[in-house]
Amino acid sequence: MTGKSRDTEDAPAPRKRKAKAAPPPKRPLWRVGLTWLGRGLGAVAGLYALLVLLFSFVPPPINFYQMGEIWRLGSIDKDWVSWEEIAPVMGRSAVAAEDANFCNHWGFDMAAIRQAIEEGSNRGASTISQQVVKNVFLWHGRSWVRKAMEAVLTPVVELVWSKERILEVYLNVAEFDEGVFGVQAAAQHHFGVDAKDLSALQAARLAAVLPDPQGRSASEPTSFVRSRTRAIISGAETIAADGRSACFEG
Repeated sequence: MTGKSRDTEDAPAPRKRKAKAAPPPKRPLWRVGLTWLGRGLGAVAGLYALLVLLFSFVPPPINFYQMGEIWRLGSIDKDWVSWEEIAPVMGRSAVAAEDANFCNHWGFDMAAIRQAIEEGSNRGASTISQQVVKNVFLWHGRSWVRKAMEAVLTPVVELVWSKERILEVYLNVAEFDEGVFGVQAAAQHHFGVDAKDLSALQAARLAAVLPDPQGRSASEPTSFVRSRTRAIISGAETIAADGRSACFEG
């Protein structure tokens, strides 16, 4: 008896089996989709934030519209120049032609937008800042997606970039003739001079074609372009006199 009980006492107790943990409940597909959508939007936002910071001091290499024109035409003419290599009158002329209140708004000219709505047109409502965002970061064409992205990015660019930088980029990416991008290439193409040597008349002629560079010519102006040129020369003198060019001519 004693031996038996000793053997029984020494025998290991049987192990209890651990209960298997219940598998986590499967998430609904719509939640999974929302998660990945959020991650995707976050990645896009991060990319654009990086580009905005990068292009605040590095010239944008190319944009979607220019790539399309290279595909269509075979090549384009573009040449980046710094702000110091652009005649001051060119900046004033571009602002007078496209966005007279450039120095007074944060990316959107609300007065111009209200006026455009009242007139049933969007002409004049797009600021230079909005055009820079469209040309550098987005694509041409009318869509709610592009307009929404433009509305988000424009104040970000205004916050990070100086007004001088916005105008510098604008003048370097704007199209001044079919396949001719940037004020340096345009000055050479139309007048055979460098951007820093543009006269008031030449600068105003270039600014006059900005809304329709493939339908207007700075070197072979129509009567309409001549009339618009005179108005731009007057406007450039006005904004210089009343201080509306101070934000980029400091």
